[in-house]
Amino acid sequence: MRLTSPDFLVARDVGFGYPAKGRATPPAVLAGFDLAMTEGELFCLLGPSGCGKTTVLNLLAGFLTPTGGTLTLDGRPIAGPGVDRAVVFQSDDSLFGWLRSIDNVAFGPRMAGVPRDRRNAVAREYLKLVHLDGQEDKYPGELSGGMKQRVQIARVLANDPKILLMDEPFGALDAQTRTRLQDELVDIWGKTRKTIFFITHDIAEAVLLADRIGVMTQGPAARLREIIPVTLARPRRRGSPGFGEMWERINALIEDDAATESLT
Repeated sequence: MRLTSPDFLVARDVGFGYPAKGRATPPAVLAGFDLAMTEGELFCLLGPSGCGKTTVLNLLAGFLTPTGGTLTLDGRPIAGPGVDRAVVFQSDDSLFGWLRSIDNVAFGPRMAGVPRDRRNAVAREYLKLVHLDGQEDKYPGELSGGMKQRVQIARVLANDPKILLMDEPFGALDAQTRTRLQDELVDIWGKTRKTIFFITHDIAEAVLLADRIGVMTQGPAARLREIIPVTLARPRRRGSPGFGEMWERINALIEDDAATESLT
């Protein structure tokens, strides 16, 4: 795949801490976090629970403001939520339970003033892309967990954002459904060439999906310890020797960091 526009998403020396009672300076969740993503890249951020992965995503989404450093997307500062960024959460609570699948997907275009016929056509296009054609008239309560996540993905794609921010979107699904949706996400990414920032704590998921994997240090004051290019050809086979070797390399890096942390 040919990637374009280097430094499309940039974090430079980003720090963040949640306010704490009795503390003039918030304890650092992140410190010196640096990242440069390329347009069209599928980047996975990997790390143990509590290291600050979701905090990074919330900063990129504009839900939080850094206490230090800079964040830019396509050359413009990130200064709050915007239509150029779309978030897919692990939970399906963001779907509107009183709207059909097609209306959930068409909601963003509707708010943007797109005429009904056009927005419904767009919604059908993306529901077909996520393999939900024929399910347009079903409500969220009539869908399985995997189908709800597909609706979430279709809905954010219908808004045509510059980047998708995905916070462990398959983490609550059963193993079989999760495997299927991982493969489908790679297929969707290949067809749309959307930039994707994907959070996970699953090494195998990161190896399967990513162009590059960023491994975070243990918190507090977490940062990116290393960024590892994934050079395996696509489509990737989970049981291949190269896949296993990449898994072992990343796991050793995480275990080394945990061992170092325990000695400090």
